[in-house]
Amino acid sequence: MFSRLIGNEEVKDALRHLLASGRMPGSLLFTGEAGIGKKLFALELAKALNCRNRVGVEACDECSSCRRIENSIFPPFSDAKDNNERMIWSEHGDVAMVRPYKQIIRVKPMRELEGEANFRPFEGAARVFIVEDAEYMNDSASAALLKTLEEPQPTTHLILTTTNPTALLATIRSRCQVIRFAPVAAEQIEKFLIEEKAISATDAALLARTSQGSFGRACASDLDDYRERREAMLAILKALTITGNRVQLLRSAEGLGAASDRADYEESLAVLEALIRDAWALHLGRPAETIVNSDLVNDLGKIAAELNSQKAASWLSEIEELRGTLEVNINKKIASDALLMRMAAA
Repeated sequence: MFSRLIGNEEVKDALRHLLASGRMPGSLLFTGEAGIGKKLFALELAKALNCRNRVGVEACDECSSCRRIENSIFPPFSDAKDNNERMIWSEHGDVAMVRPYKQIIRVKPMRELEGEANFRPFEGAARVFIVEDAEYMNDSASAALLKTLEEPQPTTHLILTTTNPTALLATIRSRCQVIRFAPVAAEQIEKFLIEEKAISATDAALLARTSQGSFGRACASDLDDYRERREAMLAILKALTITGNRVQLLRSAEGLGAASDRADYEESLAVLEALIRDAWALHLGRPAETIVNSDLVNDLGKIAAELNSQKAASWLSEIEELRGTLEVNINKKIASDALLMRMAAA
C-alpha cells in the first residue's frame, strides 16, 4: 500500500485517483531528485495494477502477486556484457525494468521492451515496465522507446524515472503524464532511520539534515567519513574568520586538493558550502535547530560572529564557480589554493 512509503503524500493521492478512475495512463514520467523513492512508488503502482485482492484501489500486500513484486530483487550487473544489455525481470512475470549500464541505456534492452510491450499480460492484469534513470538513454534507445509510446497496448504501462526530465526528448515527455516528486521532510527521514534502520537518534538527526530530502542518500551515507570531511572544512572557515592562520589555510588547501577523484573533491566543496550557509543563517539570527550542522552550533556561532552577508555570498559564489569548472580536467591542487586565497581576500 502507498501508506507504507515515506513522504510525497500528493503523489500518493494522484496515483490513487488515477487507479480509482480506471484511466491509468499508458506512460508515466516520475521526476525528482535521486533517492526520494521514485522506483519504490513505481513498484507499488505495479503491485496495485496486478493485485488479486485490492483494498480499495491499492495493493493488498498479501496475495502472491503482491508478494512477488514486493520481494523482487534487481541484481547488480554481471561481468557478461550480453546480460548487461537486457531487461531485468522481477519475480512477477509481467513486471520488468531497464536501467543504465555504465551510465548509458543502449538500444538492445529498449527493443526488447518494445517487443514485450506488445504481449498481453502473462499472469496478471497489466504489464508494467520501469525505465530507471531514463535520462541516460542514447539516441537509438530513445527512438525505440518513442515507437513503443506511439503504439501503446491498453494492458501495458511504462513508468520512466528521471532526475533530469529536460534530458529526454520532448516527444517522449509529451507522451507521458508527469508526476513530480518532492524531497522528503527531514523529520520523516529521521523517523525512518530510527525505526527501520535502528540508527541512534543523534546520528539519524544528522543524516536526515544532510540528506537534502533523499532517504536513499541518508541510508548510503558514511557518517564517519562525513564528520572527518566536515572537520577539515570547518578548519578552513576558522582560519578565514577566527584565527587568520594562513599556514593552516595553506594546509587545508593542500588537503582539499588531495581529493582522490572529482566526486570526492565535489563532496568536500558541498560540505564547505553547507557550513557557510549554516554560519550565515546563524549570523542572520536563524534558530540553531534549523541549520544542517546543528551539532556544531558553538563553533559555527563563533564563525558567524566574524561573518557578514557580503562575505558569505562571495564565498558561495566562488565555490559554485569552481564547481562549474569540474567538467574539465582541472588541477585540483592549484584550484584549491586559488579558491582559498580568493576567499581570504573577500
